[in-house]
Amino acid sequence: MLFQYCLRMGDTHNVLAHRMGEWCTNGHILEEDIAMTNIALDHIGAARAWLTYAGEVEGKGRSEDDLAYFRDERAYYNMLIAELPNGNFADTIARNFMFDAFSVLYYSELQNSSDETIAGIAAKVLKEVKYHYKHSADWVLRLGDGTEESHQKMQDALDEVWRFTGNMFEMDSVDQTLADAGVGVDASELKATWLNLVQKTIEEATLKLPENNYMISGSKEGMHTEALGHMLAEMQSLARAYPDAKW
Repeated sequence: MLFQYCLRMGDTHNVLAHRMGEWCTNGHILEEDIAMTNIALDHIGAARAWLTYAGEVEGKGRSEDDLAYFRDERAYYNMLIAELPNGNFADTIARNFMFDAFSVLYYSELQNSSDETIAGIAAKVLKEVKYHYKHSADWVLRLGDGTEESHQKMQDALDEVWRFTGNMFEMDSVDQTLADAGVGVDASELKATWLNLVQKTIEEATLKLPENNYMISGSKEGMHTEALGHMLAEMQSLARAYPDAKW
């Protein structure tokens, strides 16, 4: 169970790292180009920590690179929100904002894990996701309370990403067992606090909290949007073309 849990955490950060890396040289201003690339690097660091620990727990000699580059789409267990295409800048900000708010709450609890390795990973990642949250929340405010066009794009982006947020709070037997053991976190207990947190920023940005109650799930069973397969084909192509290469 611990192996599966670490995979899920590592996959989420790894996939989001790739998405944020796609902004490199494409940012609308130099400062944001650098900021988003640095966020990508933070997620890569988190992915490495989680996947390295997953390999150790599994005990089959698989490295972080083996787990990142040599598993297919159905063997990936990242949160669905992480794999959503970047779209325009508002789309990226909406995706990141929802996930960042969740991450701050989740890692704040996870740093108290009874597993010393997980607690250490969580304490380090928490420092980074606090910055990520500040970055995305600031942009929700700037775009929402900006021009008529930026306001509409931000609202459209929030409405589109909303149906993927429920997946962050889903619990299965792996999550529940580890949460009961004090190793993991019961994500379902964070939902009300998360909702209040994101609603405060959304309303301050003169935007509206999406009303759609339909939520998409399936990531814990390896079910994904069609976007992930295309992304993995690109992300894994070099490693699979030269599997014995040393970097």
